[in-house]
Amino acid sequence: MNDVFKRYLLPGLVFQSVIIGGGYGTGREIAEFFLSHGAVGGLLGMAVAALAWGVVLAIAFEFARITKGYNYRTFFGALLGPVWPVFEILYLLIALLVLSVLGSAAGEMAAETFGLPRFVGAAVLLGAVGALAYWGSKTIERALTFWSIILYTVYGAFFIWVAARFGGDISSALSQGKAEGAWRLDGLRYAAYNLIALAAVLFVLPYLDSRETALKAGFGAGLLGVIPGVFVFLAMLSQYPGVEQEPVPVLSVLQGLNSLWFFVVFQIVLFGTFIETGAGIVHAVNERVASVFDEKGRDFPHWARLAVALSLLGGAIFLASAVGIIDLIAKGYGALSYAFIAIVVAPLLTIGVYRIAAAKPLLTET
Repeated sequence: MNDVFKRYLLPGLVFQSVIIGGGYGTGREIAEFFLSHGAVGGLLGMAVAALAWGVVLAIAFEFARITKGYNYRTFFGALLGPVWPVFEILYLLIALLVLSVLGSAAGEMAAETFGLPRFVGAAVLLGAVGALAYWGSKTIERALTFWSIILYTVYGAFFIWVAARFGGDISSALSQGKAEGAWRLDGLRYAAYNLIALAAVLFVLPYLDSRETALKAGFGAGLLGVIPGVFVFLAMLSQYPGVEQEPVPVLSVLQGLNSLWFFVVFQIVLFGTFIETGAGIVHAVNERVASVFDEKGRDFPHWARLAVALSLLGGAIFLASAVGIIDLIAKGYGALSYAFIAIVVAPLLTIGVYRIAAAKPLLTET
């Protein structure tokens, strides 16, 4: 059972853990990419995103397996050759953007929920991500898996509660809803920028031992990644239209339940998702640096892992305070998603597929 979990479920749970904070934890991203296309258009767009994730991740997992690309330096070196540093620049830009969104959301949460100064939320996020980065791969693997299980439980309860109390409003929004605007394109754009999580998942892929395992794990990761987002989207329909204008729409929906204890529990779980995402993104950078140390026969010290984490988060939090969460998501994610399609998705669907087709299907890890 443990082997089945590591091969088929762990990659998807880590992927979901990394995308949630910057992908749908606050609801702001759901509003920007999906709710703007109406109730029906939003669901269709999310289906497009899930399918895109499944296809790209299945190819990426198998490519990582046959090339032993378990950090993004090795993976993209094999995929892009000498121009792979272009990916690293793009990754760091998106990483700063996502971490900035997390820092801004953590500040909003501290202010709106607990009446604390915004910098307190950002400081707690900084400390927690730094601690996980310090302890390294095994600790992060366990933390992301454990929190994913808690998240599925709480988000499921959240949706059921909202549906029970406001089911009529949700049904009305769906029955009257239309598919408006470019929902297909936004589904692809959303999927593209969230594929930053691919770099953060690579460290758990050594468990994949065959092509069949890699492909199934990749498609499964696309499904596991989207389910909590669908819960959030449907719950937001209880306050549609209007909720899409909120900086953190999930908080508005929670307030509608008028339950202080669940409001606090959800906030704790949501804050934990910010830590998950931040830790995953930072860990990918640390694993890339660790590969250089390994080539030189040296260990990457824990204090250096912490220093990388604090540097990235410090710069991101400064960016968040200067710009704000709504502008960060509306302007930053849209632009970088196109670059990610060009640098990551297109090469995987061409070079990656060719390399996989040329490899022996029964190739396994040794």
